[in-house]
Amino acid sequence: MTNPPPPQDRSYRWPAEWEPHAATWLSWPHNRNSWPGRFGRVEPVYARMVRVLATSEPVHINVTDAAMERRARHYLSLAGADGEITFHYIPTNDAWCRDHGAVILKEEGPGTGDRLALDFRFNAWGGKYPYDLDDAVAPQMAETLGIPSKSADFVLEGGAIDGNGQGTLLTTEACLLNSNRNPQLSKQDIEERFRLDLGVEQIIWLGDGIAGDDTDGHIDDITRFVSEDTVVSMVEPNTADENHRPLADNIERLRDVRLTDGRKLRILELPSPPPLVYQNQRVPASYANFYIANSVVLMPGYHPSTDLLAAEVLASCFPKRDVVTIDCRDLIWGLGAFHCLTQQIPR
Repeated sequence: MTNPPPPQDRSYRWPAEWEPHAATWLSWPHNRNSWPGRFGRVEPVYARMVRVLATSEPVHINVTDAAMERRARHYLSLAGADGEITFHYIPTNDAWCRDHGAVILKEEGPGTGDRLALDFRFNAWGGKYPYDLDDAVAPQMAETLGIPSKSADFVLEGGAIDGNGQGTLLTTEACLLNSNRNPQLSKQDIEERFRLDLGVEQIIWLGDGIAGDDTDGHIDDITRFVSEDTVVSMVEPNTADENHRPLADNIERLRDVRLTDGRKLRILELPSPPPLVYQNQRVPASYANFYIANSVVLMPGYHPSTDLLAAEVLASCFPKRDVVTIDCRDLIWGLGAFHCLTQQIPR
């Protein structure tokens, strides 16, 4: 099947994550180098994630071949996963579908519903790891969905941006202005690309990310929109912790924000879990790496006391969805959690 050409002279919008999904798209984990010494614990956690997602919406999963599909089905069966789960033979270097998957837009205007898949360039967070297969995933997703695909000659990962569906986008200077992404582009150039490619009007720039994040500071470990005018943002009250100052600085920036209609941004604080360190390496454990599906919110769990506090914040934001916490202390050794693994397909 060949996907249709991109429609011309149409206006598209990047929907918010909480808007209705047709499905969630994933890439099955297989790169043992991403979880050295812990890979055997990762697939069962991943299967539990799929089980929860499949109660909410159809799930599509990239696998390399029939052998990987059989392995995945084995773990899904052990986890009791049921529902509409479809496998696609789309090979990947790794499991982080948020960053290598297509970003799907919807056509603006009443009575319209056409979608457009954006194929941004992917370079494994500045050339840190192999990425040849991952960089080819987005157009294959579009072809499988039967929707037009548009190539964007711009290095961008899905975890580097977050939006409210109404023209405002969040990102970080640490990631997008890093010379390992688009060194030829200025901050103003990048803002213009966002406006042209994603149809947004307002770009909110935060500063640095959290310790242990090999993406150079993805926004989905720091601050996320939960409604058109509300964000949740990570805080670290311990002044001796290396995350305290960067997170406090980001909160200060958010307090100065006025949305396009003049409203102040509403800010809810998410607690930080206690530091997690494996093999003398701190990992980027963050409650901001949750994923909003149609009927559930998947939240990574790290420590009982802070898990409860974070879940209460998210439950207040999504009263019509169940907040489901899954222990991610093994999964985060790969330096990512649920939002990093998922890519929503707007309905």
